[in-house]
Amino acid sequence: MEDAIKAFVMYLQVERNASSETIRNYRSDLHQVTKFLQRTRQETVPIHIDTVTGDDIRAYLHRLDQQGEKASSLARKLACLRSFFRFLVREGQLQKNPTENLRSPKLPKPLPRVLTKDDAAALMEFPNGQSPLSLRDRALLETLYSTGARVSEVVGINLDDVNETDGVVCLRGKGRKERLVPIGDLALHAIRQYRKSLKPSVRSGHLPSPMFLNHRGGRITTRSVARMVTRYSRCLPGGAVSPHALRHSYATHLLDEGADLRSIQEMLGHASLSTTQKYTHLAMDQLLAVYDSAHPRARVAASPLSGKDRKSS
Repeated sequence: MEDAIKAFVMYLQVERNASSETIRNYRSDLHQVTKFLQRTRQETVPIHIDTVTGDDIRAYLHRLDQQGEKASSLARKLACLRSFFRFLVREGQLQKNPTENLRSPKLPKPLPRVLTKDDAAALMEFPNGQSPLSLRDRALLETLYSTGARVSEVVGINLDDVNETDGVVCLRGKGRKERLVPIGDLALHAIRQYRKSLKPSVRSGHLPSPMFLNHRGGRITTRSVARMVTRYSRCLPGGAVSPHALRHSYATHLLDEGADLRSIQEMLGHASLSTTQKYTHLAMDQLLAVYDSAHPRARVAASPLSGKDRKSS
C-alpha cells in the first residue's frame, strides 16, 4: 500500500496538478485506511493492494460512521479511495477496483447561509485597529467578499496577481486553473493600507511574494483565515460564519443586483452552471420574504369571512 500511495501522490502532483491541500487530505485518508486494515487484520507486515476488498472498504466506512463521522466526510474519503483504486487499475497494478460497487452516502443539501448586505458591511468594519494584523484582517475580509474567492484562493494570492490599474486579481482555483476576477476599490484600498503598514523586515522574502502574511512573514494559511473570520463574525446577529459564507453572500448579492448566472459562474470559477444555480434558490427565498411582508394581498388577512365565518357563508 505504501508504494502505491507514493505513486498515486506523484500522479496527483505531476499529472493532475492537484493543490497541496488536496494532496495532504488524500495522503492522510489513504494512510488512515491502511492503519485500519492493519488493526482489523492484526498484521504488522505491509498491506498488499491486491488483498483489499470491497468488504474491507465497507467495514472501514462503517467504523467511521459509528464514530460519528459526518456524511460529507465519508463521501470525501470514499471519493479518495475510488480515485486511488482507479489509478491502480489504470496502471495495471490491480485487475479490479474494490470500490466500484460501493454507493456514496446521501448528503443533505441545505441552502448555504448568506449574510445580509448590512451584516456583510458591518463585518468589514470589525477589524478597526491600525496595527498590521488588524489592517491585514480587514484586507482579507474585503478581498473575500469583493472577489467571492475560496479561502484557499485568497491565501494563494501573490503581489503580482493584483492589477490595480484594471481592478482585477488573478485567482488559482481547483486544479490550479487561473481566472481573472474583478476586485473592488474598497478591497484594493484595504490591501494598500495593509501593505504600507508592514516594515521591510517583516515583508516576505519568498518568491513569489505572498500578498497576505502571517506574523512570521510567511504566507498565511487557510486555517488561520477561517479562525479570523469566525472570530470577527461572532459579533454578527446570526453568529459566526465560515469564509465560504462570504463567497455565498457575494454570489447572492450579485444576483440580487441583476448580475446574470453565466457571469457569476465565471467569477466563482464553477465548471458547471448547475453549481451556480443554487443561488437562484437563495434569491427566490429572499424575494418571497419581501413579497410576503410588503404586498398588501400576499396573505389572507383575518376577516369576518375567514375561518368559521367563511364556511358559514
